[in-house]
Amino acid sequence: MAKSFELDTLKMRLNDANWQQLDLHQRIQRALRALILDGALGPGVKLPATRSLAQSLGLARDTVENAYVQLHRDGFIVRREGSGSYVSEAIGAELKGGARRRARQQEHRRGAPPPGSGLSRRGRLIFESGGVADQQAVKAFATGLPETRTFPTDVWERLQRQVLKSCRSNVLLHGDPQGAEPLRKAIADYLNLERGAKVSAEQILVLSSTRQALFLCAQLLVDAGKAIMMENPGYFGARKAFESAEARIVPIDVDEQGIRVDLLRADRSGANAVYLTPSHQYPTGATLSLERRLELIGWAAETGKWIIEDDYDSEFHYDGLPTACVQGLDARQRTIYLGTFSKTLYPGLRMGYMAVPHELVSAFTFARSIMDGHTPPILQLTLARFMEDGHYNAHIRAMRKLYAGRREAMLAAIDRHLAGIVVPLRPQGGLQIPCLLQAGWSEAETIRQAAAAGVQLPGLSRLYAGEEKRQGWLLGYASLAAHEIEAAMSRLAQALRAP
Repeated sequence: MAKSFELDTLKMRLNDANWQQLDLHQRIQRALRALILDGALGPGVKLPATRSLAQSLGLARDTVENAYVQLHRDGFIVRREGSGSYVSEAIGAELKGGARRRARQQEHRRGAPPPGSGLSRRGRLIFESGGVADQQAVKAFATGLPETRTFPTDVWERLQRQVLKSCRSNVLLHGDPQGAEPLRKAIADYLNLERGAKVSAEQILVLSSTRQALFLCAQLLVDAGKAIMMENPGYFGARKAFESAEARIVPIDVDEQGIRVDLLRADRSGANAVYLTPSHQYPTGATLSLERRLELIGWAAETGKWIIEDDYDSEFHYDGLPTACVQGLDARQRTIYLGTFSKTLYPGLRMGYMAVPHELVSAFTFARSIMDGHTPPILQLTLARFMEDGHYNAHIRAMRKLYAGRREAMLAAIDRHLAGIVVPLRPQGGLQIPCLLQAGWSEAETIRQAAAAGVQLPGLSRLYAGEEKRQGWLLGYASLAAHEIEAAMSRLAQALRAP
């Protein structure tokens, strides 16, 4: 440790690029503080007189004096009348103690318990689940990514400017945990007209995502250790949300008509809710038949259980008209409806919604207020205008046409390049195509080979519960133009067939 003041060391610190925007006295104060914290100026070291240091640095004396005053206030130096300024002995002792503590911590880490060991039981469940990784860049053939390059950003920016001009500082304050009323009304109008729902604005909650809605359902509807039913195979985000609430997952198989209601009726787990994606089953693409929708509603009414309807990808139905949502058919109001704008608009918006029965509105609103308060008001009001002015429906129509063409391009590319490797299951809608691997091909190995070629193959088996898992991929196509699909598919085929 230095026994005396070293001017050259101080001058080097004053040239730190991070401090160039600061006033001169602040730079001197920061530089001296850093030298003390680093141990370059030890306890008791005498600092130069302000006049002397100012002359050495070519600065005004007041500049150095202001730096010393701040260091004294912060406790880094002591000033003795008639003697001078010295590095504080107390700071030196604390720094020594901190060094010893750090040494002990490093020693402890050598035999430290594994990460997550200090968490609660629920915390360990969340830690061990690994979370959910969102795709942050367009890559073939990642799932869940819509086309964002054609989003009407000019329209969105204009509407946002209008909101700022008309609402001014109001949009900078806290928002309603349930959501801004204009957006809740726009969502209710859209669901009633386009999805055959029967909801009012008072039943809508505006959230950050479907995932948040699932987390709220898990917290409010399922006690720790109790069961909840969900489709098998099914959405892994839902499974993780339920598992993080310490719920026990009861898988219910699906077939070509969607979830099997006979298995729901046969269940004796005590589950009080079922989660499903009836409009476009994830990942098989099956649509729940009208007969089964009515059976499902009857089952919920008879047993007093809840239906959690994730209306996943319902907007993107290419073969005929989409089936009306379960919520609109449910006269007994046992259905909780979930929707998102991440697929219809863009993922970075981080906005979803749910429509709940009147009896649940207050509980879900209170829970949301605890979780994160509210969704940014300016985004909500901009989206409300986007919907009210007809831009949302126009965008959906344009994307539906675009995605239908990309689905055909994807199916054609699979036929050209992957014959004998996979069998694609033609979906009626959605943003991805499930593909089943033929005999002799390994899901894990094909995923590894594809990754080496820069292609992402989301596996199917991870979406199954239990021992019986189908091997294959779930190939996203919505964010890729036809020529990008063709190029990536050719690259994939070469990687899989390479010796």
